[in-house]
Amino acid sequence: MVYVMIIGSLFLCEWFIKNMTEAWGKEKEQKNIWGGRLYLTKYHNKGAFLNLGEKRKELMAVISVLLTVFCLILFLLSFFQKGNALLKAGLSLLLGGAFSNTYDRLKRKYVVDYFGFRMKAFPGLSKVVFNLSDFFILTGAMLAALGGMK
Repeated sequence: MVYVMIIGSLFLCEWFIKNMTEAWGKEKEQKNIWGGRLYLTKYHNKGAFLNLGEKRKELMAVISVLLTVFCLILFLLSFFQKGNALLKAGLSLLLGGAFSNTYDRLKRKYVVDYFGFRMKAFPGLSKVVFNLSDFFILTGAMLAALGGMK
């Protein structure tokens, strides 16, 4: 049950933040925080990572739904098995982020991204805008892979 609560909490958290982001300022307007190392912005990502596939929004939405359903099936299969908390936790994080971004793709026709990093060592990174779901998906995928190795 805790894993279902994780998924729901992550989705609701992102839904709230993305709605606040949509109400805030103009798209691509930036506000520096944390000494300029982090910035807040509103960015409508019409594709996947780095806007790849932005001209094929419908295809990106279908791929997003299919991958989310696949992960949901894996989660349901693992949910009824005893043990392997690492796999279940990873799939919970992954699904919380996937549900959020897939919801955006289906409802808004774009994914709301809202923060970026500024690092002197990686100047190109400052052009990439993220949302928390991106990190939930990445972290969840790594944990699920580690848990799946058992």
